[in-house]
Amino acid sequence: MLKVNVDTVLWVIRSTREFHAKEEVVFPDDSLEGNDGDWAMQVLADHGSDMTLQELRMGMSGLEPAQQAELLALKWLGRGDYGPEEWEEARREAMDNWCPEMMDRLIATPLISEYLLEALDILGIEHEE
Repeated sequence: MLKVNVDTVLWVIRSTREFHAKEEVVFPDDSLEGNDGDWAMQVLADHGSDMTLQELRMGMSGLEPAQQAELLALKWLGRGDYGPEEWEEARREAMDNWCPEMMDRLIATPLISEYLLEALDILGIEHEE
């Protein structure tokens, strides 16, 4: 069902939780997703030496574009932008919107770990946190 391995999704969940839990990671109030991803790049640039962030970037950059896009589609599904019956549409839309900066924007998304977990639950994919 998924192009990205469930273990990879769970690793992203654990790693983003670890990164976001750090006291010095602060997201701007206007960080809701829009066409302007500058806020995400700025937040991540401010923490470029963080080992968790470096590992996340390295691991996620090793994914194929279709796998990266699927993580975005999972975020949308878990956030409620798409329903379970719209999963294939979300995947297509995410692939159409794929860009090299996508993973940085995904990492910088507040609540990303919760969105991904919710998406796995919606799709009925068994997992252990």
